[in-house]
Amino acid sequence: MGMKDQFQEKSEQFQQQAKQRAQQGKEQMQGRGRRRDEDMDEQRRQRESEERFDQDYEV
Repeated sequence: MGMKDQFQEKSEQFQQQAKQRAQQGKEQMQGRGRRRDEDMDEQRRQRESEERFDQDYEV
């Protein structure tokens, strides 16, 4: 295998690794966004529950 072939093979390996890292980073960011949405939903549900509780005992 010549130097040019080795260089091209290494280059392709680096490109593939970069694509994999980019995909993993994208998936992690999507996971963080989804988790944040779930946290916000949980906070909203808890706040609504507390408001209902307060309304029940105001009467």
